Amino acid sequence: MNTKVDLGFHAYIRGIILFGFALLMLAFIITGNIRYYIAPTMMPFIYFATVVFLFLGVIQIIRSTSKGQDEEELCDCGTDHSMEGSILKKLLVYSIFVAPIVLGFVLPDRALDSQVAANRGIQYGSGILTKPTAVAEDPQASDTSRAEAYLENPEAYLDELDKTTTSDEDNFTVEDFYTEEGFNTFYKDLAAELLQEETIVVTEENYLDIMTVLDIHLQEFVGKPIEILGFVYREPEFEENQLVIARFGMTCCVADASVYGTMIETEDAAQFENDMWVRVRGTIDRTKFNEFHIPLIHLREFEVVGEPDNPYVFPSYNY
Repeated sequence: MNTKVDLGFHAYIRGIILFGFALLMLAFIITGNIRYYIAPTMMPFIYFATVVFLFLGVIQIIRSTSKGQDEEELCDCGTDHSMEGSILKKLLVYSIFVAPIVLGFVLPDRALDSQVAANRGIQYGSGILTKPTAVAEDPQASDTSRAEAYLENPEAYLDELDKTTTSDEDNFTVEDFYTEEGFNTFYKDLAAELLQEETIVVTEENYLDIMTVLDIHLQEFVGKPIEILGFVYREPEFEENQLVIARFGMTCCVADASVYGTMIETEDAAQFENDMWVRVRGTIDRTKFNEFHIPLIHLREFEVVGEPDNPYVFPSYNY
């Protein structure tokens, strides 16, 4: 095979591969299965990438024609544009790009399930309580000692803070997280609104916000009715009457998806199978699990439902 034919052949193959990626993304968009892989906020990038792949594919196809090859030989850049290596090496290189396209069309599209949750681990509530922390008896109480220390001697306070920041990371508490400006006000106001509701209804849009409110203001919500939708999941160390209603939360794509679950206690736990989607209603309580204080729902009634159109939940970034 001469150099001209070789350049045209490889340009054609590359154009076909680019078209393949564009068609795969287009198929995901048309069928709606893109929701299994990408957060809604990332969709503009998917549209842009689809157009770019189509555009680059057209360029490669043009380069594979006789006219394109004549221009390639006349570019006078002093570079050999032919692809070096044995046939086996070339096949291996192209297969790296062809395999994802083929698998994307062949493999079924489905939501992440309890098997993935078991591998990644589960975060109870919103996951902000990364260390065992006692729940304050007075939710409105606040510690002003650090503010007073700063006002008394700002330079000494900042020097001491620099020394203890890394060593005290393991002592991170709810109060430390709660002092962030904006975060404090938003979730305090949201808690006040939810307390006015007869029943707290957890939706896809407010899921992570409500989980965060329950983590911070749990004591205020004890005894409050709640309704929540999710899939069933169990940890190996659960009691027979315990299970979790969980959702996968996604920021960008499935690579960063995390599992957020709410503990359920009921004598009817044996009726629930892993990955079963249910809508449960009950009352909020608190319990301690693996040294964590977490929300607990005492089940009152449940309804088996189908998988929702969008099985994932996403950060609202409202605060």
